[in-house]
Amino acid sequence: MDDISAARRWYAEDLRRKTPVLRNLHVIDAFAAVPREPFVGPGPWRIIPQPYQEPFLTPDSDPLWLYHDVLVSIDASRNLNNGMPSFWARNFEQMDIARGTRVLQVGAGTGYYSAVLAEMVGPGGHVTAVEIDPMLAVQAKANLALWPQVEFVSGDGRAIDAGAFNAVIVFAGCTHPAPQWLDGLVEGGRLLMPLTTDSWSGFLLRVIRRGTCFAASSIGGVSIYPCVDGRDQEGAERLKAALAGIGSGKVPIRALHLGDPPPADAERVWYHGPGFWLEREAAVADAACGP
Repeated sequence: MDDISAARRWYAEDLRRKTPVLRNLHVIDAFAAVPREPFVGPGPWRIIPQPYQEPFLTPDSDPLWLYHDVLVSIDASRNLNNGMPSFWARNFEQMDIARGTRVLQVGAGTGYYSAVLAEMVGPGGHVTAVEIDPMLAVQAKANLALWPQVEFVSGDGRAIDAGAFNAVIVFAGCTHPAPQWLDGLVEGGRLLMPLTTDSWSGFLLRVIRRGTCFAASSIGGVSIYPCVDGRDQEGAERLKAALAGIGSGKVPIRALHLGDPPPADAERVWYHGPGFWLEREAAVADAACGP
């Protein structure tokens, strides 16, 4: 094993213990397999050690700088970065992505996490990676050429209709899901999307299809770049008010419903955006579709 391969394995094992990743070790093997260098451009690199910490420029182009749980700038002028590895390792484990499954990734960036997902699903799986930004799309398409199980699409991930999926993972903040993300989920399929206000902050909404029902829960807070065409001003204001009502407490939801909420049953509604609403967690558990 050469020095860089060893560094990638160390980095992946560090993520396993830091995140932690306890159930799906395909996540760790995938991070160990994918080189980060092609996806962040030539060094020196602008590194952000932790969110909201002061960035620094590496003194040289040694790839070992990249094999730590740090953000790496892609375009500092737009606050675009490669994403926090421990954050996405945790999210991938929460999605229970198995070998041979089909994944839709909305917001591929330069393709690093698309490649990680490709390693997770393996040669028998399929990843459809979508990126709307033309500059990022050109880079991602070239970067992902080594993974034949990845289908790269340059375009709007909210408009794509690419069939059935076991998992849909959105890498940008929205106020509402695209209908086809939910329509495309197979039985037991999962959607993970950041539901965010105009300040880029909110929570990670996880949805699981159970027959005609969609169980919903939060798997933690998030601050993330906004999704193009995935924003609604009124929805963002309602979400801000709903989050303010719980402070730092748990997001009290249990199911996602399509359409408009029932006017006569307003106490069931925790939040509603265009085309959907989230049902408030019941005070007493019942047999309804829940997380």
